[in-house]
Amino acid sequence: MKAFLGIGLLGAGFVRAMINKGDQVQVWNRTASKAQELEQYGAEAFDSIADAVKNADIIHVALKDDATVEEALAKGEAGLKQGAIIVDHTTTSIEGARQRTKKWKSKGFFYQHAPVFMGPQNALESTGYMLISGDQKLVKQLEPQLSAMTGKLLNFGEEVGKAAAIKLTGNLFLVGLNGALADTIAFSNAVGISSNELLQLFAEWNPGASLPARLKRMTGDDFTSPSWRLEMARKDTGLFLKEAENKGVRLNVIPGVAALMDDWIKKGHGKEDWMIIGKVE
Repeated sequence: MKAFLGIGLLGAGFVRAMINKGDQVQVWNRTASKAQELEQYGAEAFDSIADAVKNADIIHVALKDDATVEEALAKGEAGLKQGAIIVDHTTTSIEGARQRTKKWKSKGFFYQHAPVFMGPQNALESTGYMLISGDQKLVKQLEPQLSAMTGKLLNFGEEVGKAAAIKLTGNLFLVGLNGALADTIAFSNAVGISSNELLQLFAEWNPGASLPARLKRMTGDDFTSPSWRLEMARKDTGLFLKEAENKGVRLNVIPGVAALMDDWIKKGHGKEDWMIIGKVE
């Protein structure tokens, strides 16, 4: 028997996929109607968290944040089966994941953080990526079931909280990417580039393909053989900042990048490769 707490878009997909694989799933959601909607697929919905987790060997959680996870688990504790495993897919703080692992173990239960890089369709189709770290004995026990929920289960080793750290790092990149794309769209509109022309450019020229090589270069130590000198990259940055200003367009991400470039140029690195801006000092 499984339980699932949190029937948002992700949770609903997970539950339907579990049922399709033959699992019995008891569900709860703060807005009860969302849990009840899954009864048409074979789930059993409960108004009480304690009732929803009764007799469940594994309780999956997909909620908003640390606070909502803490609240839900506290309300469900009375119904937990001794030795039950809590698998939390929520994006949470690193310390929160560590503390919950320790706390629930002291109570005779197991808490395993397993955040995901997945959308609703991924959850339904069991594709995407799930991250895990911590007690490797528990990870091995859970691996068959969690692997069935996702396209790829990524194990980051013994360190509790490592999966949470990886998830936050990945989300930081996505937020930054969207911010840069927002600047790109605003700039292109201002200089008369249509959305179709922008799509045509990126359909042919895919800078994302160079991401692994860029990351390797930026985290290295040698920037003395530049493919693009920092001072030249800063010159071009100045050009599109000036053009945006002339058109009355506000860019939000690029001014911060320009300031970072200026810092490295002041330190005497203008003639080195522009990827030096990613170096951690």
